[in-house]
Amino acid sequence: MALLIIPMICFGSTLATSQPCQTPDDFVAATSPGHIMIGGLFAIHEKMLSSEDYPRRPKIQKCVGFEISIFLQALAMIHSIEMINNSPLLSGVTLGYEIYDTCTEATVAMAATLRFLSKLSCSRETMEFKCDHSSYMPRVKAVIGAGYSEITMAVSRMLNLQLMPQVSYESTAEILSDKIRFPSFLRTVPSDFYQTKAMAHLIQKSGWNWIGIIATDDDYGRLALNTFAVQITANNVCIAFKEVLPASLSDNTIEIRINETLEKIIAEAQVNVIVVFLRQFHVFNLFSKAIERNINKIWIASDNWSTATKITTIPNIKRIGKVVGFTFTRGNMSSFHSFLQNLHIFPSENNKLLHEYAMLLSACAYVKDSDLSQCISNHSQGTLAYKANEDIERNFSLRNDFLWDYTEPGLVHSIQLAVLALGYAIRDLCQARDCQNPNAFQPWELLDVLKNVTFTDEGNSFHFDAHGDMNTGYDIVLWKEINGHMTITKMAQYDLKNDVFIITDQETKNEFRNLKQIQSKCSKECSPGQMKKTTRSQHICCYECVNCPENHYSNQTDMDHCLLCNNETHWAPVRSTRCFEKEVEYLNWNDSLAILLLALSLLGILFVLAIGIIFTRNLNTPVVKSSGGLLVCYVILLCHFLNFASTGFFIGEPQDFTCKTRQTLFGVSFTLCISCILMKSLKILLAFSFDPKLQNFLKCLYKPILIIFTCTGIQVVICTIWLIFAAPAVEENISLPRVIILECEEGSVLAFGTMLGYIAILAFICFIFAFKGRKLPEHYNEAKFITFGMLIYFIAWITFIPVYATTFGKYLPAVEIIVILISNYGILCCTFFPKCYVILCKQETNTKSAFLKMIYSYSSHAASSLAISHVSLDSTNSSITMTDLSSGGRSAAWQEGKDLQAQAFAHICRENATRVSKILPRKRISSI
Repeated sequence: MALLIIPMICFGSTLATSQPCQTPDDFVAATSPGHIMIGGLFAIHEKMLSSEDYPRRPKIQKCVGFEISIFLQALAMIHSIEMINNSPLLSGVTLGYEIYDTCTEATVAMAATLRFLSKLSCSRETMEFKCDHSSYMPRVKAVIGAGYSEITMAVSRMLNLQLMPQVSYESTAEILSDKIRFPSFLRTVPSDFYQTKAMAHLIQKSGWNWIGIIATDDDYGRLALNTFAVQITANNVCIAFKEVLPASLSDNTIEIRINETLEKIIAEAQVNVIVVFLRQFHVFNLFSKAIERNINKIWIASDNWSTATKITTIPNIKRIGKVVGFTFTRGNMSSFHSFLQNLHIFPSENNKLLHEYAMLLSACAYVKDSDLSQCISNHSQGTLAYKANEDIERNFSLRNDFLWDYTEPGLVHSIQLAVLALGYAIRDLCQARDCQNPNAFQPWELLDVLKNVTFTDEGNSFHFDAHGDMNTGYDIVLWKEINGHMTITKMAQYDLKNDVFIITDQETKNEFRNLKQIQSKCSKECSPGQMKKTTRSQHICCYECVNCPENHYSNQTDMDHCLLCNNETHWAPVRSTRCFEKEVEYLNWNDSLAILLLALSLLGILFVLAIGIIFTRNLNTPVVKSSGGLLVCYVILLCHFLNFASTGFFIGEPQDFTCKTRQTLFGVSFTLCISCILMKSLKILLAFSFDPKLQNFLKCLYKPILIIFTCTGIQVVICTIWLIFAAPAVEENISLPRVIILECEEGSVLAFGTMLGYIAILAFICFIFAFKGRKLPEHYNEAKFITFGMLIYFIAWITFIPVYATTFGKYLPAVEIIVILISNYGILCCTFFPKCYVILCKQETNTKSAFLKMIYSYSSHAASSLAISHVSLDSTNSSITMTDLSSGGRSAAWQEGKDLQAQAFAHICRENATRVSKILPRKRISSI
């Protein structure tokens, strides 16, 4: 057989009879005839009433807990269909409906779905299973509903068999966007992906990072929780706890789980924001108990209950805290409001919902409006008494405003869009068909047209996307107490495409600002200048605040790590909020130490000038002549002047020129000075030494101009090589944390050390020669003072080496200046101050006679010493002979430097010739 036909089900009867199901077993809620039938699924009652823990026979249980808000949703579908039938949209084709009550149970919804799928024009509700359902004609063409995602999924899997269009007005589970698993499902609301994304955005915008989540244990709750957890974690928000409540109120453990959830909320005292993905009756029970325990939090409401009047009218609901909710975008409600105002004249023969509501209204006639919803919900169908129609109409007229207060505009608008989408799709499909014939088209044909339909409502264009979703957006609402009543006010609108909140007025901005003032964090907020240090907790939101270390900063709150400053140009203290530019430091002219050193240098220059003047005015005195003459003195004084002047190159902002000049100028000038003093020491030792061997050595060595030029030239070569291959240059020293030291990098430490070492070698040679002549005539003995000068130089520079190596910063040049000044002052004072003292204060000793007398005294002592040994005698004779012949045998330089001393020696020796002859052999006397 090509087709296998199996009679399936007849509700309320056995296969042996052909009677249709009869009241009260028939669970159809409302029906109206039409050319094209539309099915509807609404959870009018909140749960099923069962006297047994486990049913023994398959049957539809009685439903209890009449829900006003869901009843209004069913009325919205009826109203929308009536509006289309009364409009020219379908031109003669009327829409009928079959609305069923799912009782918030998937099994009841599936039983209703089997009726939708039952074969058209059959005396019994039967469904045929075929290999190909393309030509199968069910009794309805499309289904609107259901509300809850879990029920919608069960129904959709059955409707997929016929590819019957299913348009939901409330099911937001993200999984329903999967067209492979749910090919015939569409919805007029966004998926939970956008709702959870908007919630995550709100939480992040408000500065909360430690929240709790409560969800139902069904497809909707679990999927919403998982999607939200992923998005919230991406925004660095942590979930303190996740509580899952049983989905069905028929579950005996629901009260226990609600109490456990409240205990968890109380235990987590730092959690002040709780996201709630629950159904209305869950929230009702949760809040009722939370009010008793004085729990005050911020509750983020999902679209399931954010506008539920049943919850806003709970006594003392304001004690629960703030409620910020997300609801579907609302539309124009004026037409539906008029419909509710005239509900008492609407026929109720085929509308069990309306009839039940009327009886419940009569049973609660004497209950005030604030308690009416609870009274209606508490009554079950079995306890209702039948009332006359006139009583029902009277009660309707008295309670019209009650229904309007319980209307949820967003859901009503979604239902209207669902009906309109079907209406426009049927219009497009029926343009070339006679749709007054129920066999004009199959459901799958309507599905193809519905997916691509585009229509307008109130000037806005609507269509389904590739996932079957109609992304209409969300309104963010806030529960506010106004005149003693909890009122739901719109705060902002959420733009799905751009992920932004659209705020229209200043009052709304203030409301958002007030939300930010509420803290919901695991740890105290880290202020700028601090960073988060994660504790042992598994949550990144639980941390300690630690100060940013030096050279690091943070300029925002709750930063995960401190940012590093550019160490080359900037610095930051501990707990800094920004980087500071480093100050450039060097030995400035305004620095007190620099001023002191400059004053000492200028004082030295004044001493040099004063000594030059004194020596010039006393040019012909024995003291000046014994100092080597005016030329030698001027050269040494010039060197001292340059040494003092070179200290100025160590002060001020370093430049390449000053860096190169200061060491070169000091090195060459100080070398020239030491070279001249070396020649003076050598000349003094040559003039007054009676040791023949030493005299011969000194005569060979004594070449003043050659030695001075050679010694100085070597230093010039060292400095030249230094400047060519590794010249000193300006360098920014960034090793200090807060300042940049602008300094002269010497270029080559080896060259710098060689320059100073070479001066030290010359100074040591000078020291040896001066030390040899330290016992020469008292008043004219320069050797002793040169010895002291060289000792001061050595002490200064030996001290300089470790001090220079350990000193750091802008005062490093000052160390070298101090050493230069000490060594320069030491040599200047020891070389010239004693002579100036004699010239100025001991003028009686600065005469030729006084000089000869001193020489005579020294020579007498020396002559007595000559008799001790023959060698000494020979040395004396040789000395005398050389003295006698000085005018003929000396070099020009010797004659120029020591003619006065030679004449004195000759004169004293001639006077002592008689005395010496008594001791010396005749041969030595004749030579004298």
